[in-house]
Amino acid sequence: MKTQQQILQSFNRFIGLGTNRTSHLEKWVSGMGGLVSILAVTLISHQVLSVQEAAMVVASMGASAVLLFAVPHGPLSQPWPLVGGHVISAIIGVSCARWIPDLAVASALAVGLAIGAMHYLRCIHPPGGATALTAVIAGPGMTSLGYQYVLTPVLLNALVMLCIAIVFNYAFSWRRYPAAMATAAAKQSPSHSVEALPGLAENDLEMALQAMDSTIDISGRDLAEIYRLAQEKKNEAAIKPDLLKPGSYYSNGLYGKDWQVRQIIDMPVPMKALSDLLIYKVVAGKNRRQTNTSSFAEFSEWASNEVYLNENSWQKTELSNGMPEPD
Repeated sequence: MKTQQQILQSFNRFIGLGTNRTSHLEKWVSGMGGLVSILAVTLISHQVLSVQEAAMVVASMGASAVLLFAVPHGPLSQPWPLVGGHVISAIIGVSCARWIPDLAVASALAVGLAIGAMHYLRCIHPPGGATALTAVIAGPGMTSLGYQYVLTPVLLNALVMLCIAIVFNYAFSWRRYPAAMATAAAKQSPSHSVEALPGLAENDLEMALQAMDSTIDISGRDLAEIYRLAQEKKNEAAIKPDLLKPGSYYSNGLYGKDWQVRQIIDMPVPMKALSDLLIYKVVAGKNRRQTNTSSFAEFSEWASNEVYLNENSWQKTELSNGMPEPD
C-alpha cells in the first residue's frame, strides 16, 4: 500500500507539478529581462501596426521572453531557434493568409506547417506557432503588410530580443547567453568543468536523447553538468564513518537493479580507524540475504542515506530532505 505522501508525489508527477528550486535572485533577474525585452518590442511593433495587431504580435514575443530569460540555456531558447523559428513561421503564416481563403483551414495549416518546418530546419521555438497564426487571424491591417510582416515587426523584434538577451544575461556569469557563452565561461573555471558520466562522452548523451525520438528541452552538456552537480551534492551529504550505528539500515540511493539496503549487524564501537571492518547484511534489493564485511571507509562511501521501513516502503530517516526510497 502506498502512503499518502507517495500518492501525492505520484499525482504531482502525473500533472507535471515541478518544484522550482531557483533562487529569488534568479527569479527576479528572469522577470526583469522579460520586462525590458517586451517593452522594446512593444515600442517597435506600435510603429508599424495598429494597437490591436501589435498586441497579437507582442503576445508571441512574450512567450519568447519566457524562454530567453527564464530558460536561457535551453535548446529551444538559442539564437537560431529564436530567429529562425519566428521568421520561418511568419513566412508560412503570410503564405497561408494570402493563398487559402478559408480562415479555419488557413489557421490550422499555418501552425501545422510551421511546426513541421521548424522540426526539419532544427529551429523549434514554441512561440513560432503563435507568429504563424497571427499572420492569418490578426485582421486586414496585418494581411495588407504581406511579406513585410516577416521583416517588420517579426525579424526586427526577434533580433532586438536576441541582442537584449545577450547583453542583459552577460551581467550574470551563471546565465550567459547564448548557451555557448556559458560553456566558454565554465571552461575557464576548473571547479566548474563539465564532464560526462564515467565511461560516457557528451556525444553519447546526445545520442541517447536522439534515441528517445522526442524533443526534450535539454542538451547532453546539460545532462553532464547535472550529473556532476549531483555527484558533488552526494559527496557533501555522505554519511560520515563515525556516524554509522550498529543495527541501523542504510541505502545506496540507487534505483533499479542496483538498489540495495544493508543493515549493520556488528561493528567495533567506537571506530578506531577507517580500515576497521564491520559486518552487514543485505536486507533488500540486489544480493538480498547475503552477509559480508566492509571497512568503515568503504561502507560510508557506499551509503547514501540512513533509511527505515515504513510499512512496505524504505524511506529516508529525514523525509523532509528527499524522496522516499523505492519499494
